[in-house]
Amino acid sequence: MVYLTPPTSAHDATHTYLTAYRQILAHRRTRLNTPSAVVILAALEVDALCACRILASLLTRDGVQHRIEPVAGYPALVALKDQLRKSAELHSLVLLNIGAMLDLASEDWFGEFPGTVKVHVIDSRRPRSLANLFGVGERQERVVVWDDGEVPRMDEERRAFEMTMFEESSDSDEEDEEDEEEDEEEGMEEDEEREDGTPRKKRKLNGGMSKRARREKRDEYVARLDKYYTAGTSYGQSCAGTVYILATALERADNALLWLAILGLTYQYLSARIKRGQYELMHEVFSDEVARLNTASLPSAGAGAGAEGPGGRQQLTADDSSIRPSEEMRFMLVRHWNLYDAMYHSAYVMSRLRAWNEKGRKQLGGMLAKMGFSLQQCQQAFIHMDQDLKRSLRAKMDNYAPEYGLVELTYPSYTRSFGFRLQPLSAADVVEGVGALLEAAGGVKLEVELEGNRGGGEWFGGSRAWSLPGRAGAGAGAGKENQPLSAADARAGGEGKAGGRDGGEGKSTQLAEEEEREGREEEWWVGNFWAAYDALGMNINLLRNSLPLAMALQRAIVRQGTALISKRAITQTKSFRLATIREGPDLALFAHPSTLSRLALWLVDATRNWVQSMQVGRKKRLLPFVVACAKEEAGTFVVVGVTGAEEMGDVKPNTFNLAFLEARDRSGARTRQVTFDTSVVEVNKEDLHKFLETLAMRAG
Repeated sequence: MVYLTPPTSAHDATHTYLTAYRQILAHRRTRLNTPSAVVILAALEVDALCACRILASLLTRDGVQHRIEPVAGYPALVALKDQLRKSAELHSLVLLNIGAMLDLASEDWFGEFPGTVKVHVIDSRRPRSLANLFGVGERQERVVVWDDGEVPRMDEERRAFEMTMFEESSDSDEEDEEDEEEDEEEGMEEDEEREDGTPRKKRKLNGGMSKRARREKRDEYVARLDKYYTAGTSYGQSCAGTVYILATALERADNALLWLAILGLTYQYLSARIKRGQYELMHEVFSDEVARLNTASLPSAGAGAGAEGPGGRQQLTADDSSIRPSEEMRFMLVRHWNLYDAMYHSAYVMSRLRAWNEKGRKQLGGMLAKMGFSLQQCQQAFIHMDQDLKRSLRAKMDNYAPEYGLVELTYPSYTRSFGFRLQPLSAADVVEGVGALLEAAGGVKLEVELEGNRGGGEWFGGSRAWSLPGRAGAGAGAGKENQPLSAADARAGGEGKAGGRDGGEGKSTQLAEEEEREGREEEWWVGNFWAAYDALGMNINLLRNSLPLAMALQRAIVRQGTALISKRAITQTKSFRLATIREGPDLALFAHPSTLSRLALWLVDATRNWVQSMQVGRKKRLLPFVVACAKEEAGTFVVVGVTGAEEMGDVKPNTFNLAFLEARDRSGARTRQVTFDTSVVEVNKEDLHKFLETLAMRAG
């Protein structure tokens, strides 16, 4: 049993992040200091990516060679595990947002690795495997969980785990009968005589607890464990935040690492992984760090400017890389888009104004006109808007937006300067850009607007196919190159290779095609990871180019979401709402689990007020969303389930992980877990109907 507490905790000073990090450094001055000695496995998400950047920076400063391996999901982890087991040099394995629910010391995972290998788990996902936290034995000692201070509050779970694992229990019917008889005998208070002749009570055996009572107690412990594991998926401290605490303990904290930690927190908030209260609590912590590391750049008390926001003035210098507090509006990439599109593509504005229909869009235009903002001004790039309008934006929004139900327009955040190379970016801007690179830098085709073409861009064809900066053959060829192979192309290629209709050859060809497709997908995902990794490493050109990609991605999400709502393609069961995407120009895009999850979250936010307004006279209940998208080339559907809270900023645990498993077992559907998010599953096309039908009955 090894779990670590933050360095500031007095709970157990002998087991902190610092002690674990020093163990990793132990071999840096020996011949074991090779890239294969320390391996970092990172999930394909923004939080893990930021944590990976911070940890890699610390290891590099300490002269520790290391290797980074992006891991798309469980199948990739299994394959990588088999490779790592053969490494004679490996001594430290770091898992970033991977492995929270796995019994990592078991033979199925890392239990058969050499005894010199330590497995460090830094994962924000909850619940976590109690075997990793409280298990005992030589194998368990090699698994080190970096805790965020939650474990000391888990006394009930710890006791339940220990009692169920290490207490003997009797379950046979014969013993039950014997226990009943013993209970009756032990329950009777028989008088006995002491040596001096005075009566005394017979003392109960087993410390006053019968076998039946012990069994009932054991059942209570089992029920407590079931409650812990079935509560649903939630999230604790961000992975990047945990590694940043290590940096502060090492006295290595600087603006670059602090910015990465802020991005990890912002990603959690924007992706509805943590509640507003959790976000604000960590925001206060980071505010102290921002003030400590950016004393020269913060406005003085008498400046009167307060926190920077869109349209606010900011004095820049060529080498300015400071971080400043800001009040961010819930408008998508407003500094880099135009005001109208930034508002229209915001799920918050969409929900309040119901802008998926003509009436809602007229309301949006009417609100802007009432504020004194002409449509022409609102449809040109925000940076080119009239300065007086930009400076008055926040005040006018505060005055007029509440009339339209827009009462929670801002949230506290930060912006960072990049000198003269790039205009300041908010944390949300970078999260959206880096997230877009992870999802769509390669593997799909997206059209992005050419700069300066809005006010006519989409209408007059001012767009191009997005491609990674510097990639050869940019343009039409590059766009085609990024597209997944269609099902027809795959079949044609397979027939050409098969050279006949023999059943055995056809089957082997089909298997080869599937392996080729999976290999191509993994290559794209890994390539996207490194593109996003470079963007976080101050590759300004790539970071700048990620913003139009994020806009195109959000435009596709809103386009698909509004189409589902307008065409009434959303059906409702007793316990969730269902949307199925079977065709469309963006089918390949939404076959990506992360993009489909974003669409599902957008649907929850966009329809929140609309659904609640229809529940007149009833207890308001926002049903979860299940969204399925066809993955044509694989003959499957990607299915994602998300929960919805009644209030903006509230988050409920996601219980679809267990619901999907039970639906699979009951229906016999052929499914595949492709990511570490257990609320996402890939279902065989022929089995989709019975899977969803069983899911509806189970959840109901």
